Amino acid sequence: MNFRQAYWDEPLLMEKRSAPDTDVDLADLVPAKIRRQHLAIPNLSEHDVVRHFTRLSQMNFGIDTGFYPLGSCTMKFNPKFTEELAALPTVTRIHPDQDESTVQGALRLLYELQGLLAQIAGMDAITLQPAAGAQGEYTGLLLAQAYHRERGEERHEVIIPDTAHGTNPASAGMLGFDLIEIPSKDGRVDLKALEAAAGPKTLALMLTNPNTLGIFEEHVLDIAQIVHDAGGLLYYDGANFNAILGRTSPGNMNFDIVHFNLHKTFTTPHGGGGPGAGPVGVKKPLEPFLPVPVIGLNGRGYHLNYDRPKSIGKVRAWYGNFALLVRAYAYILRMGGDGLKEVSERAVLNANYIRHRLTGVLDVPFGGLRKHEFVASAAKLAAEKGVRTVDLAKRLMDFGYHPPTVYFPHLVEEALMVEPTETETKETLDGFVDALAKIVKEDPETLHSAPHNTAVARVDEVQAAREPILSWRTAKARKPVS
Repeated sequence: MNFRQAYWDEPLLMEKRSAPDTDVDLADLVPAKIRRQHLAIPNLSEHDVVRHFTRLSQMNFGIDTGFYPLGSCTMKFNPKFTEELAALPTVTRIHPDQDESTVQGALRLLYELQGLLAQIAGMDAITLQPAAGAQGEYTGLLLAQAYHRERGEERHEVIIPDTAHGTNPASAGMLGFDLIEIPSKDGRVDLKALEAAAGPKTLALMLTNPNTLGIFEEHVLDIAQIVHDAGGLLYYDGANFNAILGRTSPGNMNFDIVHFNLHKTFTTPHGGGGPGAGPVGVKKPLEPFLPVPVIGLNGRGYHLNYDRPKSIGKVRAWYGNFALLVRAYAYILRMGGDGLKEVSERAVLNANYIRHRLTGVLDVPFGGLRKHEFVASAAKLAAEKGVRTVDLAKRLMDFGYHPPTVYFPHLVEEALMVEPTETETKETLDGFVDALAKIVKEDPETLHSAPHNTAVARVDEVQAAREPILSWRTAKARKPVS
């Protein structure tokens, strides 16, 4: 019997289920001033409803509908077999409060995923709890703080290069740490600046390698030595893990802590605000501080271990985003070591292919090979024609391409960050470059008013960011001027 047959034969699916009776009037739970008085739902046929939502889906950009070269975010195709596995009743119909004896299969999967991720990253122990990369950063910094406090040290400075991933300063700032930004030299960490910044108050250095320029920090062992000599820890931001799979690991680079973005590297769904998964790996000295529970194996089977007196505690409800962990586990097993290595090789090849083909179209600051992504600049185009990066990005939508990341990192003027990933074909990459080459030759007025062929015309991003609540903005516009 295959899993599809097992799914449909599952007796639980045949039962009629309803919400339990309750004496609570649900209307009392909603304050009267925000309670909807009436709901206008049109009476439509199923045919019309299906067509409506299908049309809406076709108006959106997504991995399944077109090229999505969002730099630093690894928006790559998600294989559908992992989606089918995550939809199995043994995944969707178990509850985290069940007795451990009834979920041995799920616990085994999580336990084995911990081992796989530890091996991939060159770490000694893993927690699967964090719900996203940013929460992984938050968790990793808490682990670093607990480690130093155990040694009787209060360190509060976090060093962050100007090529760091954007969430690094936010995570450190949320924990109240002092941020020490150090400059780049030729697109890499300035070692002299790092030596000057590292000291007795250094909690950790947060480093993305390769960095957000797509440049590999070739002096990473020297960087690790400087930080460790100062008594600090080295934190690896796993946002760009797609570039090093099977080639090297944070452990080989002497990092102490690492977070993964399973929703980037291991093709679990990404975008739309979630869901995500950001497991954290550590070297042996930090293992006692991992969040509880840790999934272990003893003579009775797999279990949830809460008996960890030095733990930083929980960082989220339950034990991790299980459906995404299932997807990542299945993907890793399917790919194997050779397959994961090929992922990084093709990602690097694709990025450098686009970079070379863009010669004469846009400038790419800093010479040399890139890894999985690169940052181009439209500064010359802006100076000569008044066409800015945002104009290029908007116009790309008319050609069916989701815009790349723009204006990041800040050390590149008029930045356009492209990450093609390993899942795109040469034909797709050529089409993207050909579109950009055509766009830069178009009349500036055409670009300033783009996009033209989308359901929604150019929006005012600044106003949308400052006043995100549409109803408030509309009411404000109606208010008479006194």
